[in-house]
Amino acid sequence: MKTKLTLALEATLYAYCREAGAFAVEEVTMPDDQGIVDTLSYQELPDKSIEWRCYELKVTKSDFHSKAKLSFIGHYNYFVLPLKLYQEVADEIPAKIGVLIYRPFDPALLATATEAPNTPGYLTVARPPRRQDLQVPASELTTRFIASQACEVGKAKQMATGLKQYSTERLYQELKKRHQHYDIYDPDANFYDQFIEDTHSTAVTALQSEVDALNLERHQLQQQVKELRS
Repeated sequence: MKTKLTLALEATLYAYCREAGAFAVEEVTMPDDQGIVDTLSYQELPDKSIEWRCYELKVTKSDFHSKAKLSFIGHYNYFVLPLKLYQEVADEIPAKIGVLIYRPFDPALLATATEAPNTPGYLTVARPPRRQDLQVPASELTTRFIASQACEVGKAKQMATGLKQYSTERLYQELKKRHQHYDIYDPDANFYDQFIEDTHSTAVTALQSEVDALNLERHQLQQQVKELRS
């Protein structure tokens, strides 16, 4: 489960890459046991060459010292760190690796802003990276970049589809699971009760609409009978 700070770094880095004219995708698995790149960006330069950048996001010291492989396989490679963490680990970062520092926007300034920002914070370059040769074939990067983008599109489509993608039977099974955690001391917290109440209310409303329509039809027929008799 990603922390709120990690999600903030991801959102800010994604916008940072887009503003630079690059396309970014998260969590890209590398070939040849090269690990998983937290964020990989692809950018076509004016000379039509392709530039790849890899970003490793760390939010705690223990995370920074994790034994997970660092996938610095791009032309340029970065750590993306909160300022406090950078101050703690700056001496441990290799000279060839760049560093982007994340700072959240000041809530007091946000309250006075006329237009809300698109990201929770901003990035500054604390250390530029040194260029290196790709550590994996460019074709492999392209293939895996496209595959990760396709995965993200699939997730977005699922979110847009919402519950419509599930069968009624599946929804019923999930509802039964929620009923197992019924809280008799806090009825308002039970989605099962809310569902039943909403369903009952909807049914009553539908029946009332039908009754109103029948009454209107009966009234019209009575009027027609009166006119015929007269």
